[in-house]
Amino acid sequence: MDIGQRIRNLRIQKQLTQEELGERTDLSKGYISQLEHNQSSPSMETFFAILEVLGCAPADFFAAEQPTHKVVYHPADQTTYDDEALGYRVKWLVPASNENQLEPVTVTLAPSGRFKSFEPSPAETFIMVQTGTLSLQLGAQQYTATAGDTLYFHATKTHQIRNLGTTSCTFTLVTTASYL
Repeated sequence: MDIGQRIRNLRIQKQLTQEELGERTDLSKGYISQLEHNQSSPSMETFFAILEVLGCAPADFFAAEQPTHKVVYHPADQTTYDDEALGYRVKWLVPASNENQLEPVTVTLAPSGRFKSFEPSPAETFIMVQTGTLSLQLGAQQYTATAGDTLYFHATKTHQIRNLGTTSCTFTLVTTASYL
């Protein structure tokens, strides 16, 4: 465990500067910096004073850090939606990702299927085609991609994705805005 880094992380979480932590513990800003860079070791009394100001019990300080949010998502966590009329299935790879900066999904288009049309937005979009042939209509331009190809574009024009092939087309789409 990197004690200095852990003190620094707690200080930042509490939105304190080194100077503010020093003032509240009667220590200098320079000494707090030395502690955070593991250039000095505090006495037990000083260490407990720092933890008190940071609102952290010693047992919690030394407890193994747990991730603050989920990192691994299993297929059972994923949500699927089928639109039979347009011939597509969308699978959200990260639950509630529409609340995040990135929204990754996997889409499968039936032969002659199409994903819904999208109005211009500030979103950036990345697509990787796993199977089949994908057609992207981006404004007046049309682009075609096949398995293994990737597409990257700013969604500043009306756009729609279609499957012009006779077999299913599957692709992973990651966008930076609430695109879906």
